[in-house]
Amino acid sequence: MRSYIFALSCLILLSLTACDSKMVFEESRPIADHVWKINQPAKLEFEVKDTMAFHNFYITVRHGEEYEYSNLFVFVEMEFPNGKKSVDTVECMLADPTGKWYGDGVGSIYSNRILYKADRRFPLSGRYKVSIQHGMREEDLKGVYDIGFRLALSR
Repeated sequence: MRSYIFALSCLILLSLTACDSKMVFEESRPIADHVWKINQPAKLEFEVKDTMAFHNFYITVRHGEEYEYSNLFVFVEMEFPNGKKSVDTVECMLADPTGKWYGDGVGSIYSNRILYKADRRFPLSGRYKVSIQHGMREEDLKGVYDIGFRLALSR
C-alpha cells in the first residue's frame, strides 16, 4: 500500500510539473528512513544561463502526519559560480494554529512549496549549488520524507 501511495504521489507531482512552463529547475532529495539528521543536508546543483530573467525560489517539503511540529526552520546555503556563498534562514509553515496541515495531501503524506525569495535575478551565469539543512532544536527530525529546491520564472 505504501509503495502504491508513493507511486501515485510521484505521478501527480510529475503531471503537475510537466504543465508548468515557468519552472526552470526542481529537484528533491529523499530522506533516509524519513528521519532528517541535522548533519545530512540536501545538496542540489543547477545551471543558470539567463541573468536577465526574474525568478522565484522555493523550498519543497514532503512530510508525514508523524512530523511533530507545525513549522520547519531550514538554512539555505547557495554557492555562486565564483565560489561566494549566501546563507538564508527560512521558516516553513507546515500547519495552521489548529494543527491542520498545509499543502497537498495524499493519504498521510503532505507536499508543500514554500516561497522564500521572489523576483530575483542571478548575478552570474554558471553552476549554482544549494545546500538545505534543517535548523530545528532536535538533531533528528522524524516524519520528513523529501527536501528540495524549486526555481521558477516569476514574470
